[in-house]
Amino acid sequence: MSASAFIGITRPHNAVVAGLTALIGYLIATGTLTPPSLLLGVVVALITAGGNVINDVFDVEIDRINRPDRPIPAGEISLAGAKAYTVTLFAGGLALATLTTPLCFAIALANTVVLVAYAVRLKKTPFLGNVAVAYLTASVFLFGGAFAGIEGLVRNLSLAAITFLATIAREVLKDAEDVDGDAAGGAHTLPMVVGIRRAGVFAFACACGAVAVSLLPFGDWWGLFYLACIMVVDFVILFGAFRGLRCTTPGCVRESRATSILRAGMFAALAVFAVAAVI
Repeated sequence: MSASAFIGITRPHNAVVAGLTALIGYLIATGTLTPPSLLLGVVVALITAGGNVINDVFDVEIDRINRPDRPIPAGEISLAGAKAYTVTLFAGGLALATLTTPLCFAIALANTVVLVAYAVRLKKTPFLGNVAVAYLTASVFLFGGAFAGIEGLVRNLSLAAITFLATIAREVLKDAEDVDGDAAGGAHTLPMVVGIRRAGVFAFACACGAVAVSLLPFGDWWGLFYLACIMVVDFVILFGAFRGLRCTTPGCVRESRATSILRAGMFAALAVFAVAAVI
């Protein structure tokens, strides 16, 4: 059991990005960062890391075939060791969350439960797995904002809603890309149930919902800078979803680069909210 294996199984890049996202949520809520707010990033990084490890625990048989280089099938970490590591990461994250606020702790606890449920069952359940991923992604902003109280959480609602809807659109299109592989692996995703064309229509509808939500903050406290920038972001999100809308085959969805364009739009939306919060 090497130290590098214990780091690699957490997917550290994802964990760090999630932690930074929580800090952005606090920045949006308050317009600044404070030393105590750095704790938010540590909490989210630990819980995200725990979620990544438990995913590997429950995916071990699939990884033996598709990803034999992953730490568990490669023999770098035992299954029992990975389970204990998961508990340690979750416990550490929740313990630190008690030092934040009751609202933050409630979100951290709820997300831990969802992460476990996702690994155990939701990942293999049509659409519910997509919803779980979208919730987990969006709720990090709420967690960061909640450190500033209920008002801070409310200030993050628009970005959280945009992220939730855009993530569902992206996850559904990602499933459409992987229909052939998922079918061979025995998975059941939304595009497999309703077809790629209908899944694309649904993803486009979610993208339209994200765009509609993005316009709600205008007239409150965001201002003209926000409106001008978010309209550009909205175009990117709609463009990405529209490219997926035209497809009827997994190859077409992959070639459309719809999921990459949607991800770029989501990152751009995050940047717009962060900048608008401090100017």
